[in-house]
Amino acid sequence: MDSTATPGDAVAAILQQWQRERPDLDASPMGIIGRLGRCTALLRGRLDETFARFGLSSWEFDVLATLRRAGSPYCLAPTALFRTLMITSGTMTRQLQQLEGRGLIGRLPNPDDARSQLVQLSAAGLALIDEAVAAHVANEHAILAPLAAAERAQLEQGLIRLLALLETPGD
Repeated sequence: MDSTATPGDAVAAILQQWQRERPDLDASPMGIIGRLGRCTALLRGRLDETFARFGLSSWEFDVLATLRRAGSPYCLAPTALFRTLMITSGTMTRQLQQLEGRGLIGRLPNPDDARSQLVQLSAAGLALIDEAVAAHVANEHAILAPLAAAERAQLEQGLIRLLALLETPGD
């Protein structure tokens, strides 16, 4: 069993089963990747709870937050949003229509491309995302609070390294 496992660690149980059934196989990467996956699922639930308090789903939060962090006038071309959010253009179109219907964004003519429109936060969208992002950051602080500063720094550095490896195209 992994010496860092905690009670109720389902991944440790899976590793034990593989050790029993295939002792010839080094399944240790399953521990890291399995725990990352489990953390992602658990974090998503805790983040979504905060977004729901503001009547937002995670994708709505992401769109509004992307426009907000773009800076004044909180406006981007749909292609810039599309690239940032890594979703299909069809999905983006439906999502923008929903946000526009709720009065959280508006569309403006694109002075650089007459065939497209820019997406801009409305005043209501700006007020909502400013409130929601403050609660989101407070929630993230609360989630990570049990970790010591050194543990957070070590975790962040490890994740930075892993992400860099994953984002680097294979040879």
